[in-house]
Amino acid sequence: MRNNKQLTRAEFQVMSILWNLPTDEGHTSEILARYDEPKPAYTTLATFLKILSKKGYVKEVKKGSRLFFTPIVTKEEYAEIFLTPAKDIFFDKKIEKLCAFFLNKESLTQEQADNIIALVRQRVNAQ
Repeated sequence: MRNNKQLTRAEFQVMSILWNLPTDEGHTSEILARYDEPKPAYTTLATFLKILSKKGYVKEVKKGSRLFFTPIVTKEEYAEIFLTPAKDIFFDKKIEKLCAFFLNKESLTQEQADNIIALVRQRVNAQ
């Protein structure tokens, strides 16, 4: 993993847009166009992108006179950066406690329960 710095809410919003771009890269104006209202100012978004670059989450690529941004940390990698400390702090580093917490908070269909059971069996059999 390249980075273990968590993102602010605003930075995460930018990354979410970048992760969902069809070409995996975007110019500031393309990213801004994908924001819901109220959109941040162009300069504010440019600042967020510079911060994300310094934190190691995006790379900047100049194409002609335009600067494009590409995520270099995947959504899955960031999920690990974000969720592992939560598991460690709130659930004594135990995945079963984290799972039990969410299972007690959610209602599941039989299909969802079967899918979870299949994932656990698959993971156990892979070890």
